[in-house]
Amino acid sequence: MKTSTFAPVLVSAGVLVLIVSARQGPAREQRLTHPRLEVALPDFSAEGLILDIGGGGEGTIGRVKGQQVVAIDLSQRELEEAPGEPLLKIVMDARELKFLDRAFATATVFFTFMYINPADQPKVLAEIHRVLRPGGRLLVWDVIFPKRTDPRQTSVVYPVHITLPGGEEVNTGYGVRLGDREGRGAAEFLNLATAAGFEVLTRQDNKGWYFVELKKRA
Repeated sequence: MKTSTFAPVLVSAGVLVLIVSARQGPAREQRLTHPRLEVALPDFSAEGLILDIGGGGEGTIGRVKGQQVVAIDLSQRELEEAPGEPLLKIVMDARELKFLDRAFATATVFFTFMYINPADQPKVLAEIHRVLRPGGRLLVWDVIFPKRTDPRQTSVVYPVHITLPGGEEVNTGYGVRLGDREGRGAAEFLNLATAAGFEVLTRQDNKGWYFVELKKRA
């Protein structure tokens, strides 16, 4: 389960609880709880090794693609706890990937860009572009940030139900600060991706989340 550092998030028996720091008076921070995201993940095709950015936590891509996956994450604990059997699990910063140019045919980012500071996202995309082969694909699943319903809301929690190929189900939750990202979704992300040298192959907008498939321009 991926969580940001703004507050502890606990999951027990499928119940998501966000503990928000208490403040006195009307300025007390609040969190926005998004309706549950329903994500059906197909067994997508991929040649060679898959670089999975943010592959700790639920280890979703590693569960689906197994030994094709090289999973990286900033958190050693998240990698250690992730199920599945990827080829490698490596603690690494996506802003400075330790791989040679053109090392991978496919990269995946499963609900991880939501945790990356918007100011750092162009750098991450540039690094992914660098390590992909010409014509290589980048697959991204991520959230659509909601509009605040109360100006005191500083964070959003997404309960998530993921259905894997074969019918296995994963119930989890993602919590993150809203900051200035209200209403941001696929359109804003694709602007960054095309500026980084990717072209759009597929875009799917769903309730609360999106999927895009990109290709590195030669």
